[in-house]
Amino acid sequence: MSNFKTIFDQYNWDNVKASIYNKTATDVERALTTQKRTIEDFKALISPAAEPYLEQMAQLSHQLTLKRFGKTMQLYIPMYLSNECQNICTYCGFSLDNKIPRRTLNGFEMLQEIETLKNMGYEHVLLVTGEANKTVGVDYFKKTLEIIRPHFAHISMEVQPLDQKDYEELLPLGLNTVLVYQETYHKEDYKKHHPKGKKSNFYYRLDTPDRLGKAGVHKIGLGTLIGLEDWRTDSFFTALHLDYLERVYWKTKYTISFPRLRPFSGGLEPKVAMNDKELVQLICAYRIFNEEVELSISTRETEVFRNNIIKLGITSMSAGSKTNPGGYKVEPQSLEQFEISDERSPKTIVEMLKAQGYEPVWKDWEMAYN
Repeated sequence: MSNFKTIFDQYNWDNVKASIYNKTATDVERALTTQKRTIEDFKALISPAAEPYLEQMAQLSHQLTLKRFGKTMQLYIPMYLSNECQNICTYCGFSLDNKIPRRTLNGFEMLQEIETLKNMGYEHVLLVTGEANKTVGVDYFKKTLEIIRPHFAHISMEVQPLDQKDYEELLPLGLNTVLVYQETYHKEDYKKHHPKGKKSNFYYRLDTPDRLGKAGVHKIGLGTLIGLEDWRTDSFFTALHLDYLERVYWKTKYTISFPRLRPFSGGLEPKVAMNDKELVQLICAYRIFNEEVELSISTRETEVFRNNIIKLGITSMSAGSKTNPGGYKVEPQSLEQFEISDERSPKTIVEMLKAQGYEPVWKDWEMAYN
Protein backbone atom coordinates (compact mmCIF):
# COMPACT_ATOMS: atom_id res chain seq x y z
CA MET A 1 0.00 0.00 0.00
CA SER A 2 1.74 3.16 -1.20
CA ASN A 3 -0.21 5.95 0.50
CA PHE A 4 -3.43 6.96 2.22
CA LYS A 5 -4.89 8.29 -1.05
CA THR A 6 -5.51 4.67 -2.09
CA ILE A 7 -7.87 4.22 0.86
CA PHE A 8 -9.32 7.73 0.85
CA ASP A 9 -10.49 7.49 -2.76
CA GLN A 10 -12.58 4.44 -1.91
CA TYR A 11 -14.89 6.58 0.23
CA ASN A 12 -17.65 8.99 -0.76
CA TRP A 13 -18.20 11.97 1.56
CA ASP A 14 -22.00 11.95 1.34
CA ASN A 15 -22.24 8.20 1.92
CA VAL A 16 -19.97 8.41 4.97
CA LYS A 17 -21.99 11.31 6.36
CA ALA A 18 -25.26 9.41 5.91
CA SER A 19 -23.78 6.34 7.57
CA ILE A 20 -22.77 8.37 10.65
CA TYR A 21 -26.15 10.04 11.00
CA ASN A 22 -27.96 6.71 10.59
CA LYS A 23 -26.19 5.05 13.54
CA THR A 24 -28.51 3.84 16.29
CA ALA A 25 -28.43 3.46 20.06
CA THR A 26 -27.67 -0.23 19.54
CA ASP A 27 -24.58 0.70 17.51
CA VAL A 28 -23.42 3.04 20.28
CA GLU A 29 -23.93 0.46 23.01
CA ARG A 30 -21.95 -2.09 21.03
CA ALA A 31 -19.11 0.41 20.55
CA LEU A 32 -19.00 1.09 24.28
CA THR A 33 -18.94 -2.56 25.34
CA THR A 34 -16.77 -4.26 22.72
CA GLN A 35 -13.13 -5.00 23.48
CA LYS A 36 -11.74 -4.25 20.01
CA ARG A 37 -13.24 -1.16 18.40
CA THR A 38 -13.40 -0.58 14.65
CA ILE A 39 -13.82 2.49 12.49
CA GLU A 40 -17.54 1.67 12.38
CA ASP A 41 -17.61 1.88 16.17
CA PHE A 42 -15.97 5.30 15.93
CA LYS A 43 -18.77 6.39 13.60
CA ALA A 44 -21.30 5.38 16.24
CA LEU A 45 -19.44 7.25 19.00
CA ILE A 46 -19.44 10.53 17.04
CA SER A 47 -23.01 10.16 15.80
CA PRO A 48 -26.04 12.06 17.14
CA ALA A 49 -27.22 8.71 18.54
CA ALA A 50 -24.32 8.80 21.04
CA GLU A 51 -25.35 12.08 22.67
CA PRO A 52 -27.48 10.42 25.41
CA TYR A 53 -24.46 8.27 26.29
CA LEU A 54 -22.07 11.19 26.87
CA GLU A 55 -21.70 10.58 30.61
CA GLN A 56 -20.85 6.92 30.02
CA MET A 57 -18.41 7.91 27.27
CA ALA A 58 -16.74 10.46 29.54
CA GLN A 59 -16.23 7.93 32.34
CA LEU A 60 -14.77 5.36 29.97
CA SER A 61 -12.52 7.96 28.32
CA HIS A 62 -11.25 9.04 31.73
CA GLN A 63 -10.47 5.44 32.74
CA LEU A 64 -8.63 4.67 29.48
CA THR A 65 -6.60 7.88 29.68
CA LEU A 66 -5.54 7.20 33.26
CA LYS A 67 -4.52 3.64 32.34
CA ARG A 68 -2.25 4.77 29.51
CA PHE A 69 -1.04 8.26 30.53
CA GLY A 70 -1.62 8.53 34.27
CA LYS A 71 -2.35 11.91 35.83
CA THR A 72 0.07 13.84 33.63
CA MET A 73 -0.38 16.74 31.21
CA GLN A 74 2.24 17.67 28.66
CA LEU A 75 2.70 21.44 28.28
CA TYR A 76 3.89 23.08 25.08
CA ILE A 77 3.95 26.59 23.64
CA PRO A 78 3.79 27.83 20.03
CA MET A 79 6.53 30.16 18.81
CA TYR A 80 5.45 32.00 15.67
CA LEU A 81 8.43 32.68 13.40
CA SER A 82 6.73 34.33 10.41
CA ASN A 83 3.35 35.50 9.12
CA GLU A 84 4.55 35.52 5.49
CA CYS A 85 2.23 33.37 3.39
CA GLN A 86 1.72 32.71 -0.32
CA ASN A 87 -1.65 30.99 0.14
CA ILE A 88 -5.12 32.45 0.15
CA CYS A 89 -7.10 30.75 2.94
CA THR A 90 -10.56 32.07 3.74
CA TYR A 91 -10.23 31.47 7.49
CA CYS A 92 -6.70 32.67 8.30
CA GLY A 93 -5.34 36.03 9.44
CA PHE A 94 -2.09 35.38 7.55
CA SER A 95 -3.83 34.83 4.19
CA LEU A 96 -2.03 36.43 1.22
CA ASP A 97 -5.00 38.70 0.45
CA ASN A 98 -5.01 40.21 3.96
CA LYS A 99 -3.23 43.56 3.91
CA ILE A 100 -1.21 43.21 7.10
CA PRO A 101 2.40 44.02 8.02
CA ARG A 102 4.51 40.91 7.38
CA ARG A 103 7.35 39.87 9.64
CA THR A 104 9.86 37.00 9.79
CA LEU A 105 12.06 36.64 12.86
CA ASN A 106 15.83 36.70 12.46
CA GLY A 107 18.24 34.77 14.68
CA PHE A 108 18.65 37.55 17.25
CA GLU A 109 14.88 37.98 17.56
CA MET A 110 14.46 34.21 17.99
CA LEU A 111 16.88 34.29 20.92
CA GLN A 112 14.82 37.07 22.53
CA GLU A 113 11.66 34.97 22.20
CA ILE A 114 13.48 31.87 23.46
CA GLU A 115 14.60 33.68 26.62
CA THR A 116 11.00 34.60 27.44
CA LEU A 117 9.71 31.05 26.82
CA LYS A 118 12.48 29.50 28.92
CA ASN A 119 11.64 31.87 31.78
CA MET A 120 8.09 30.51 31.64
CA GLY A 121 9.51 27.01 32.18
CA TYR A 122 8.98 25.53 28.73
CA GLU A 123 11.02 22.64 27.32
CA HIS A 124 8.63 21.86 24.44
CA VAL A 125 8.24 24.45 21.69
CA LEU A 126 6.03 24.35 18.58
CA LEU A 127 7.50 26.37 15.69
CA VAL A 128 4.83 27.95 13.46
CA THR A 129 5.01 29.89 10.21
CA GLY A 130 2.84 30.85 7.30
CA GLU A 131 3.42 28.94 4.08
CA ALA A 132 5.98 30.88 2.03
CA ASN A 133 8.72 28.66 0.62
CA LYS A 134 10.93 31.50 -0.60
CA THR A 135 10.94 33.37 2.72
CA VAL A 136 10.53 30.53 5.22
CA GLY A 137 11.70 27.48 3.35
CA VAL A 138 13.94 24.56 4.24
CA ASP A 139 17.12 26.69 4.53
CA TYR A 140 15.36 29.00 7.00
CA PHE A 141 14.15 26.00 9.02
CA LYS A 142 17.66 24.55 9.16
CA LYS A 143 19.07 27.80 10.56
CA THR A 144 16.16 28.06 12.98
CA LEU A 145 16.66 24.53 14.35
CA GLU A 146 20.39 25.19 14.84
CA ILE A 147 19.50 28.24 16.96
CA ILE A 148 16.67 26.65 18.91
CA ARG A 149 17.92 23.09 19.49
CA PRO A 150 20.30 23.94 22.39
CA HIS A 151 17.45 25.51 24.35
CA PHE A 152 14.57 22.99 24.13
CA ALA A 153 14.24 19.26 24.75
CA HIS A 154 11.35 18.79 22.30
CA ILE A 155 10.86 20.69 19.03
CA SER A 156 7.66 20.46 16.98
CA MET A 157 6.85 22.22 13.72
CA GLU A 158 3.64 23.38 12.08
CA VAL A 159 4.69 24.80 8.72
CA GLN A 160 3.97 24.15 5.04
CA PRO A 161 4.06 20.51 3.87
CA LEU A 162 7.53 19.55 2.64
CA ASP A 163 9.01 16.78 0.53
CA GLN A 164 10.28 13.60 2.21
CA LYS A 165 13.94 14.51 1.66
CA ASP A 166 13.38 17.86 3.37
CA TYR A 167 12.07 16.18 6.51
CA GLU A 168 15.00 13.77 6.41
CA GLU A 169 17.40 16.74 6.39
CA LEU A 170 15.65 18.45 9.34
CA LEU A 171 15.50 15.41 11.63
CA PRO A 172 19.24 15.37 12.55
CA LEU A 173 18.94 19.07 13.48
CA GLY A 174 16.49 18.32 16.30
CA LEU A 175 13.06 18.09 14.68
CA ASN A 176 10.89 15.69 16.70
CA THR A 177 7.24 16.26 15.78
CA VAL A 178 5.40 17.65 12.74
CA LEU A 179 1.77 18.79 12.82
CA VAL A 180 -0.07 18.94 9.51
CA TYR A 181 -3.81 19.53 9.49
CA GLN A 182 -5.83 18.63 6.41
CA GLU A 183 -8.23 21.48 7.35
CA THR A 184 -11.08 19.50 5.74
CA TYR A 185 -11.27 16.15 3.94
CA HIS A 186 -14.13 17.47 1.77
CA LYS A 187 -12.34 17.89 -1.59
CA GLU A 188 -14.75 20.42 -3.11
CA ASP A 189 -14.97 22.62 -0.02
CA TYR A 190 -11.21 22.35 0.47
CA LYS A 191 -10.78 24.04 -2.91
CA LYS A 192 -13.23 26.79 -1.96
CA HIS A 193 -11.22 27.64 1.15
CA HIS A 194 -7.81 27.37 -0.57
CA PRO A 195 -8.25 29.00 -4.00
CA LYS A 196 -4.63 30.09 -4.48
CA GLY A 197 -1.16 28.91 -3.52
CA LYS A 198 0.53 25.54 -3.08
CA LYS A 199 -1.93 24.68 -0.34
CA SER A 200 -4.68 24.44 -2.96
CA ASN A 201 -3.22 21.03 -3.95
CA PHE A 202 -5.49 18.77 -1.88
CA TYR A 203 -3.64 15.52 -2.52
CA TYR A 204 -0.15 16.91 -1.86
CA ARG A 205 -1.36 17.91 1.59
CA LEU A 206 -3.18 14.59 2.07
CA ASP A 207 0.05 12.71 1.31
CA THR A 208 2.12 14.69 3.83
CA PRO A 209 1.73 12.23 6.76
CA ASP A 210 2.92 9.45 4.43
CA ARG A 211 6.03 11.47 3.60
CA LEU A 212 6.57 12.10 7.31
CA GLY A 213 6.21 8.42 8.11
CA LYS A 214 8.64 7.41 5.38
CA ALA A 215 11.12 10.04 6.59
CA GLY A 216 11.02 8.57 10.10
CA VAL A 217 9.58 11.56 11.99
CA HIS A 218 9.08 10.61 15.65
CA LYS A 219 5.53 11.99 16.03
CA ILE A 220 2.87 13.12 13.54
CA GLY A 221 -0.02 15.44 14.39
CA LEU A 222 -3.37 15.23 12.57
CA GLY A 223 -6.59 17.22 12.68
CA THR A 224 -9.12 19.32 10.81
CA LEU A 225 -10.29 22.89 11.30
CA ILE A 226 -13.61 22.29 12.98
CA GLY A 227 -16.27 24.47 11.41
CA LEU A 228 -15.26 24.36 7.74
CA GLU A 229 -17.45 21.31 7.09
CA ASP A 230 -19.55 18.74 8.96
CA TRP A 231 -17.35 17.96 11.95
CA ARG A 232 -18.54 14.38 12.32
CA THR A 233 -17.63 13.45 8.75
CA ASP A 234 -14.29 15.25 8.88
CA SER A 235 -13.50 13.48 12.16
CA PHE A 236 -14.28 10.10 10.60
CA PHE A 237 -11.73 10.73 7.87
CA THR A 238 -9.18 11.87 10.45
CA ALA A 239 -9.70 8.64 12.38
CA LEU A 240 -9.46 6.65 9.14
CA HIS A 241 -6.19 8.43 8.36
CA LEU A 242 -4.87 7.72 11.87
CA ASP A 243 -5.84 4.06 11.65
CA TYR A 244 -3.98 3.69 8.34
CA LEU A 245 -0.86 5.50 9.58
CA GLU A 246 -0.62 3.43 12.76
CA ARG A 247 -0.69 0.23 10.75
CA VAL A 248 1.85 1.33 8.12
CA TYR A 249 4.22 3.49 10.23
CA TRP A 250 3.84 1.59 13.49
CA LYS A 251 7.01 2.97 15.10
CA THR A 252 5.66 6.52 14.90
CA LYS A 253 3.63 8.27 17.63
CA TYR A 254 0.50 10.23 16.81
CA THR A 255 -1.38 13.19 18.21
CA ILE A 256 -4.79 14.67 17.38
CA SER A 257 -5.76 18.33 17.83
CA PHE A 258 -9.21 19.94 17.91
CA PRO A 259 -8.96 23.51 16.56
CA ARG A 260 -12.36 25.13 16.34
CA LEU A 261 -12.66 28.01 13.87
CA ARG A 262 -11.85 31.22 15.73
CA PRO A 263 -12.32 34.86 14.68
CA PHE A 264 -9.55 36.79 12.92
CA SER A 265 -9.39 40.15 11.15
CA GLY A 266 -12.18 39.98 8.56
CA GLY A 267 -12.95 36.39 9.64
CA LEU A 268 -15.03 33.52 8.37
CA GLU A 269 -18.15 32.33 10.15
CA PRO A 270 -18.19 28.54 10.76
CA LYS A 271 -20.27 26.64 8.19
CA VAL A 272 -21.11 24.09 10.88
CA ALA A 273 -20.99 25.18 14.50
CA MET A 274 -19.82 22.74 17.16
CA ASN A 275 -20.91 23.34 20.76
CA ASP A 276 -18.89 22.40 23.82
CA LYS A 277 -20.90 19.26 24.50
CA GLU A 278 -20.17 18.01 20.99
CA LEU A 279 -16.45 18.70 21.37
CA VAL A 280 -16.45 16.66 24.59
CA GLN A 281 -18.20 13.86 22.67
CA LEU A 282 -15.54 13.96 19.94
CA ILE A 283 -12.61 13.92 22.39
CA CYS A 284 -14.09 10.98 24.28
CA ALA A 285 -14.81 9.15 21.01
CA TYR A 286 -11.17 9.41 19.94
CA ARG A 287 -9.94 8.15 23.29
CA ILE A 288 -12.35 5.18 23.33
CA PHE A 289 -11.42 4.36 19.73
CA ASN A 290 -7.66 4.68 20.31
CA GLU A 291 -6.10 4.32 23.76
CA GLU A 292 -2.58 5.26 22.58
CA VAL A 293 -3.10 8.48 20.63
CA GLU A 294 -2.21 11.78 22.30
CA LEU A 295 -5.03 14.35 22.36
CA SER A 296 -4.20 18.05 22.47
CA ILE A 297 -6.23 21.16 23.30
CA SER A 298 -5.06 24.72 22.60
CA THR A 299 -5.78 28.16 24.03
CA ARG A 300 -8.48 28.62 21.36
CA GLU A 301 -10.82 27.17 24.00
CA THR A 302 -12.18 28.96 27.07
CA GLU A 303 -10.84 28.72 30.62
CA VAL A 304 -13.93 26.89 31.86
CA PHE A 305 -13.88 24.35 29.04
CA ARG A 306 -10.17 23.63 29.41
CA ASN A 307 -10.51 23.21 33.18
CA ASN A 308 -13.25 20.63 32.73
CA ILE A 309 -11.77 18.70 29.80
CA ILE A 310 -8.56 17.81 31.69
CA LYS A 311 -9.92 14.52 33.00
CA LEU A 312 -11.81 13.43 29.89
CA GLY A 313 -9.03 12.37 27.53
CA ILE A 314 -6.74 15.33 26.85
CA THR A 315 -3.02 14.63 27.34
CA SER A 316 -1.40 17.81 25.99
CA MET A 317 -2.19 21.54 26.21
CA SER A 318 -0.68 24.92 25.47
CA ALA A 319 -0.62 27.85 27.89
CA GLY A 320 0.30 31.51 27.61
CA SER A 321 0.21 31.31 23.82
CA LYS A 322 0.74 34.14 21.34
CA THR A 323 -0.10 33.63 17.66
CA ASN A 324 1.93 36.45 16.14
CA PRO A 325 5.65 36.54 15.18
CA GLY A 326 7.60 37.99 18.08
CA GLY A 327 4.49 37.99 20.25
CA TYR A 328 6.27 37.15 23.50
CA LYS A 329 9.05 39.75 23.45
CA VAL A 330 9.95 41.27 20.07
CA GLU A 331 6.63 42.70 18.87
CA PRO A 332 3.77 41.84 21.24
CA GLN A 333 1.22 44.09 19.52
CA SER A 334 1.44 42.65 15.98
CA LEU A 335 -1.59 40.97 14.39
CA GLU A 336 -2.36 37.47 15.66
CA GLN A 337 -3.29 34.57 13.36
CA PHE A 338 -6.47 33.99 15.38
CA GLU A 339 -7.91 35.14 18.69
CA ILE A 340 -6.82 33.40 21.89
CA SER A 341 -9.59 32.54 24.34
CA ASP A 342 -7.72 31.22 27.41
CA GLU A 343 -5.15 33.92 28.25
CA ARG A 344 -3.98 32.52 31.58
CA SER A 345 -0.26 32.31 32.26
CA PRO A 346 1.59 28.96 32.33
CA LYS A 347 2.01 29.43 36.10
CA THR A 348 -1.77 29.70 36.55
CA ILE A 349 -2.36 26.65 34.33
CA VAL A 350 0.13 24.63 36.38
CA GLU A 351 -1.69 25.61 39.59
CA MET A 352 -5.00 24.54 38.01
CA LEU A 353 -3.55 21.18 36.96
CA LYS A 354 -2.07 20.49 40.38
CA ALA A 355 -5.35 21.43 42.06
CA GLN A 356 -6.97 18.64 40.01
CA GLY A 357 -4.24 16.18 41.01
CA TYR A 358 -2.36 16.30 37.71
CA GLU A 359 1.38 16.60 37.17
CA PRO A 360 2.50 19.09 34.49
CA VAL A 361 5.16 17.66 32.16
CA TRP A 362 7.30 20.33 30.53
CA LYS A 363 9.19 18.05 28.17
CA ASP A 364 7.83 14.76 26.84
CA TRP A 365 6.19 11.74 28.37
CA GLU A 366 9.29 9.90 29.55
CA MET A 367 9.90 12.59 32.16
CA ALA A 368 6.77 11.53 34.00
CA TYR A 369 8.14 8.03 34.49
CA ASN A 370 11.68 8.91 35.62
